[in-house]
Amino acid sequence: MKNIDSKYRFLFAGGGTGGHIFPIIAVAEKVRELLPNSEILFVGTANKIESEVVPKAGFNYKSIWISGFIRGEVFQNLMLLLKVPISLIQSFMIVRKLKPGVAVGSGAYVSAPIIKVAALTGSKIVLLEQNYLPGISNKLLQNDASEIHTTFEESIKFFKDKSKVRATGNPIRSELKLIDKNEAKVKLGFNPAAKLILVMGGSGGSFFINETIKKILPQLVSLKIQVNWQTGNRYYESYKLAGNESVKIYPFFENLVDVYSAADLVIARAGSTTLTELSVLGLPTILVPSPNVAGDHQRKNARSLEEKNAVKVIEEKDLSSNLFELISNTISNNEVLEELKENIKHFAKKDAAETIAKRVIELAGAA
Repeated sequence: MKNIDSKYRFLFAGGGTGGHIFPIIAVAEKVRELLPNSEILFVGTANKIESEVVPKAGFNYKSIWISGFIRGEVFQNLMLLLKVPISLIQSFMIVRKLKPGVAVGSGAYVSAPIIKVAALTGSKIVLLEQNYLPGISNKLLQNDASEIHTTFEESIKFFKDKSKVRATGNPIRSELKLIDKNEAKVKLGFNPAAKLILVMGGSGGSFFINETIKKILPQLVSLKIQVNWQTGNRYYESYKLAGNESVKIYPFFENLVDVYSAADLVIARAGSTTLTELSVLGLPTILVPSPNVAGDHQRKNARSLEEKNAVKVIEEKDLSSNLFELISNTISNNEVLEELKENIKHFAKKDAAETIAKRVIELAGAA
């Protein structure tokens, strides 16, 4: 690798959800590791998850004023007529100052204006597509991209120029690994001898999953099943009093190493980043795909794994009537748990972050 200095500048854009920010953080961390003197800037919004997690990861951060189209929200959507031109002006000012050699977008709505401006001003563009069905931002930006990295092989067919698309996998942060299960349970305050389910409704939480877990808690406790439950920040106050020695309730999980390591069974949404983490770690999982996402991509994500007997899937509308039975039948059968664990591992691509980071560096001319 060439001698390195701060002339190598990279822009990363994404956010809104954990699935659109954690993968590009993983790539940026690898770029920082390989080019420690390079300059890296993240761009997102001021009030979403990226504004908290990016600075914690040690990266410089700037925000632009943009939001996505919200079905049924007339006023918010009309505001886009103002937000789009302002976000483009903000993006131009950011890009003119940084002059990034390469700009990396994660497909979220916030990436569209800044990545488009970066392309127009001469930056090379790398896009990450985490979901089975590509989102609007990446479809709009695909002609500007030098490379597009997808999680699913099946996603390649949705892009016009397939020669620039690679099914590299979804990047996850290198520190994500499992420790001893009993040790993790003790660290989290659980009984190591009892089974434990991990409940995650996505970075924002899920009202329907939360309500169902609350409803079936007495049945779970009666079977000596422990619950480690992430409600999401906006729902935490409504459920926190349901906790006890076998039910721990949090607004958001900070230490995923302990949380994942302690789990005998995971109940989760079907966002691509979650699926990547679960497959790399080999965790038996029940997926509850969200019906309220663009392109119904969570259901497509989930069903692609279910076809290979790598996960169990339950629709949100069936939670109240069927979730307890599905949990009890799955967690009590060690043979099923082992089969799910082994099958989901086949979808793991552990080196995705490093592979993409090396391509970003090569495009910048630093390799």
